[in-house]
Amino acid sequence: MKIVHIALLVSDLKRSAHFYEQVFDLQRLARPAALAFDGLWYGLEGGQQIHLMLLDNPYQDCDKPLHGGRDNHVAMQTDDITLISERLDAIDVPYTMSKSGRNALFCRDPDGNTIELTA
Repeated sequence: MKIVHIALLVSDLKRSAHFYEQVFDLQRLARPAALAFDGLWYGLEGGQQIHLMLLDNPYQDCDKPLHGGRDNHVAMQTDDITLISERLDAIDVPYTMSKSGRNALFCRDPDGNTIELTA
């Protein structure tokens, strides 16, 4: 088995697009027009995808831990964590490094979804 896509709830497509495209350099894919909600689809290596869905978030008022590694999260591999951290610094997005000592970075997107980057 392999993961085909990860779906994340977002509240503002323009803001989310700016984040995912600027920080992670993701490229948009065509999205089925017949869906009853708006969203953005992004392609990852190996045919996997991230789907950003503009839908009400039933979890928006939940408290989240400071360190994203102790929360639901999506983990992606990158060749350059330093580049990602520099991009996050440039737009004032906080992040934490792995508590286990691995070369992994945790940040949250504008809607609080946790993204882990490993090298």
